[in-house]
Amino acid sequence: MLEAIAAFNASAAIIKEAIGHGQDLVALGKQCAAYFDAEAEIAKAQQKNPSDTELFFAREKQREFEQELKEMLIYQGRPGLWNDWLAFKVARKKERERQERLIRQKVAARRQALYEWSMAILIVLGVVSGLIVIGFIIYLVRYGSR
Repeated sequence: MLEAIAAFNASAAIIKEAIGHGQDLVALGKQCAAYFDAEAEIAKAQQKNPSDTELFFAREKQREFEQELKEMLIYQGRPGLWNDWLAFKVARKKERERQERLIRQKVAARRQALYEWSMAILIVLGVVSGLIVIGFIIYLVRYGSR
């Protein structure tokens, strides 16, 4: 979790400094994506463990930064930049959810394949064991009474 907080702090600092120097958000795509990913990871961790003080203060820092960024984008940026920021945030969230869904589907497919292979191996072993037992019984019936 410390990694997500550190990633958030680093990307937030880069975004804040770049906007303060008049740089456009288009040039900060990688940092914005890292910012959104870290923000989502921290929020998810806080939902799992709401009593964690470190996560609570990280979320508060996120809220403060978001408010500060909003003011910077509205007053220093071009018209509509804040709305574009929010739209980019939504698009990044959808992309992250799509990637998570794909990962879950791959894991489910792998588990299904493993289950099918395990069942096939068990069936083959059962059939072979059955044939060996039948063969042994036939051998005993035929040659065992001598």
